[in-house]
Amino acid sequence: MKWKRSERLVDMTRHLLENPHTLISLTFFSNRYAAAKSSISEDLGILKETFEESGTGRLVTISGAAGGIKYIPLASEEEGKDVIHSLMDELRKSDRLLPGGYLYMTDLLGNPKFLDRIGKVIATAFFDAEIDAIMTVATKGIPIAHAIARHLNVPVIVVRRDSKVTEGSTVSINYVSGSARRIQTMVLSKRSMQSGQKVLLTDDFMKVGGTIQGMKSLLEEFNCELGGVAVLVEAEHLEEVLVDDYLSLIKLHAVDEKHRKIELEEGNYFTRGGNQTWNM
Repeated sequence: MKWKRSERLVDMTRHLLENPHTLISLTFFSNRYAAAKSSISEDLGILKETFEESGTGRLVTISGAAGGIKYIPLASEEEGKDVIHSLMDELRKSDRLLPGGYLYMTDLLGNPKFLDRIGKVIATAFFDAEIDAIMTVATKGIPIAHAIARHLNVPVIVVRRDSKVTEGSTVSINYVSGSARRIQTMVLSKRSMQSGQKVLLTDDFMKVGGTIQGMKSLLEEFNCELGGVAVLVEAEHLEEVLVDDYLSLIKLHAVDEKHRKIELEEGNYFTRGGNQTWNM
């Protein structure tokens, strides 16, 4: 089959978007479309300009015999602010307030389109961190972890509170819950991680960071490296925070349970590296 340029561009775009952070050789495209590499290079030049102008992301060219093209999803500053402020508008609704100062977010974490945008925004902050996997704790952190993982093209590791027979032999640790100061347990299958992996930790909500600290301890048990910490919402810190370095999209500044008022502000995303790519 002989592909027209318009057909190649459509199919090439689809293939790149479905395979982020994956090095694709020009030979692959040349064979796929039965076209000369010079024509493929011209096609990629068109897509590179279009991706950057539309805010889709960046096409990175890698030279050499083992080189090729790689699609890097990147959210623009405008997109980042739109996602964060859209989320804040939703979370400000008084009926989301739960006892203990928590916010109901289950419906948002079940919205695939919105989750995909959140994942892209967070992944932008770690696009060059060489992350090997995303780790979270069951259950509410799982959708966020998968959304980030899609844009970084890495697997998700799910830590559980108790052992499952289907996971085989496991490693378990005890940690202190940051908010309740209770001793709790985390369990992870021995097959989940390989020594030396660089792992990004994520969760939906962080008060003082006890859960994150527990996951960091698990990384040490597996001899893995911490690649970063990202949370959707952080609470105003009335106690000492157990996590030193993290990225958040939103900060829960104050909660008035009597009058059912929720005060939110931007998290530290724009000051801790979330916009590092926009001026490059």
